[in-house]
Amino acid sequence: MTPARDRGAAAEPRPPLALVAEDGAIIRLDLCRLLVERAGFADVIEAADGEAAVALAREHVPDLVLLDVKMPKLDGIEAARQMLAERPLPIVLLTAYADAETVGRAAAAGVFAYVVKPFREQDLLPAIETARARHREFVELVAATRDQRSVEAAKSLLVQREGLSPGEAFVRLLVASKQSGQPLQVIADAVVAAFNARPRQPAGG
Repeated sequence: MTPARDRGAAAEPRPPLALVAEDGAIIRLDLCRLLVERAGFADVIEAADGEAAVALAREHVPDLVLLDVKMPKLDGIEAARQMLAERPLPIVLLTAYADAETVGRAAAAGVFAYVVKPFREQDLLPAIETARARHREFVELVAATRDQRSVEAAKSLLVQREGLSPGEAFVRLLVASKQSGQPLQVIADAVVAAFNARPRQPAGG
């Protein structure tokens, strides 16, 4: 499967593109086949490690990302965090570990769905649909809240006080909204109130 993104036709809808990052060649090929034959993707780009996955996601902006958790150079959860710090993407994690720590790290990164290995086709396809549906909701939420002052104020405070990038700050707010079930506006107001209640550290102190 080869990358096939037509940069000259950005105004036209492009066929759906997926990214598969998995260091096991046989599993990776099986996933590519399944995505094309059963999930409706026109093309799949492949990565064998987390660093390559992040670079390919930045270059091609795929419509779906499948990430194995255990990969060389950069694990799947950290790769997902870096991707989502730049832009929202529908990401499904593939993991042999369903322990609380792994699940918690995945949720904190903002991943939309995960599947435990060994998985079956009937496990993976619903997870893909779930991730894409949640991503659509995520994008709609971003569009609806982009200009809200409290959200921008909360992002700014997280950037200034916590050293996050604007993308990371927004992902943190969205993850908190998703985990708490509270609207993003409520989470942003709470962040602003919490920072305003903290005494500022004196300069040089």
